[in-house]
Amino acid sequence: MKGCCFIGHRVIDVSDSLIKRLKILIESLIVCENVYMFLFGSNSQFNDLCLEIVTNLQKKYPHIKTIAYECKSEIFFLKKYKEYYQKIMSNFYNKRVDIMTVDEKIDHKTKFTAGKASYVERNQAMIDSSHFCVFYYNQEYLPQKRKHTIKHSSLYQPQSGTKLAYLYALKKHKKIFNVFYENFVEIN
Repeated sequence: MKGCCFIGHRVIDVSDSLIKRLKILIESLIVCENVYMFLFGSNSQFNDLCLEIVTNLQKKYPHIKTIAYECKSEIFFLKKYKEYYQKIMSNFYNKRVDIMTVDEKIDHKTKFTAGKASYVERNQAMIDSSHFCVFYYNQEYLPQKRKHTIKHSSLYQPQSGTKLAYLYALKKHKKIFNVFYENFVEIN
């Protein structure tokens, strides 16, 4: 049972080229590498884009599965409840709302207990459960500087969660594809 996770920056530059690269890569993983489990976190345009692509590919490859790893205040909807929740959301917003759904959900162990570190730990769990990791990782990206604490106003430069996940995947010797670059190559 081979799996592939998707991890990327919250905000990305969605282009026709990126969409095409992702479709080709994901279909290649299905056909050539027998990947059938695709793992997703949330809070990222990249994850949303990849989930949409994999969901569309399920029409051609119905055996593949989308699995959400939930942590902190994230929520995914299961496909079997899509119509129900879509109706509720549409009524609430007084307009048609399309929601993304998955086949299965896994609550990460820190879902209700951890703070910001829950995303890091969730990403590590997804990486541990995957043979392949597809990243949208810009090595020059830096998150906004933050205060150390409320009492201490000095600023520090945090590391990107995507960078931390990327370094973890390297350490775990996973096969990595970084689609941020136009001519991405497999690492490992």
